[in-house]
Amino acid sequence: MAKTKQGKKDVDLYTIRGTNKVVRVGDCVLMRPSDSDNQPYVARVEKMEADGRGSVRVRVRWYYRPEESKGGRRQFHGAKELFLSDHFDLQSAHTIEGKCVVHSFKNYTKLDNVGPEDFFCRFEYKAATGSFTPDRVAVYCKCEMPYNPDDLMVQCDACKDWFHPSCMGMTIEQAKKLDHFVCSDCVKENGSKRLSNAYATSPNSEPKAESKRQRR
Repeated sequence: MAKTKQGKKDVDLYTIRGTNKVVRVGDCVLMRPSDSDNQPYVARVEKMEADGRGSVRVRVRWYYRPEESKGGRRQFHGAKELFLSDHFDLQSAHTIEGKCVVHSFKNYTKLDNVGPEDFFCRFEYKAATGSFTPDRVAVYCKCEMPYNPDDLMVQCDACKDWFHPSCMGMTIEQAKKLDHFVCSDCVKENGSKRLSNAYATSPNSEPKAESKRQRR
């Protein structure tokens, strides 16, 4: 442990009270909210220090849920989506309830199973201004919405864009039975027949061509 000012010492690790889980700097953690009816807060540990009495405090950088941002939750936000904010805070280590993993957006879409401790982040968020980085992302489908990893999409065999089944007049059950698919625009442009049985998946599941359209 390295010494800091006023008798405080940097701490390399902290064991969550009542568990054998060890937290280190750089880990993402779940922190107890003041209202027990709310979900745990999510934060990244930036620094830990102990005072002369052994009390440990953690400097954290908060993740915001979409509904906690100025713009609120939107249709394309995933259920496990978080924004890495520029909001830092100093908290007692006793408020740490558990550990979690905040994946990159790309890695999250490749998970075979999403557990309760899995989250993802694709935006950084400035709490004071409500602005995001990046401020533009790729959009898909006729509705021109960014990809929500919770939603099933199908890829057009012709234009390689991705579409929500509902926007194409299909149910989720119908989309899951498809092997091939040509969107309505490509049918009109090319005079081809819409093929049945398209492979239903997600824009991030394979390194196929993606739409180059962008949205803020």
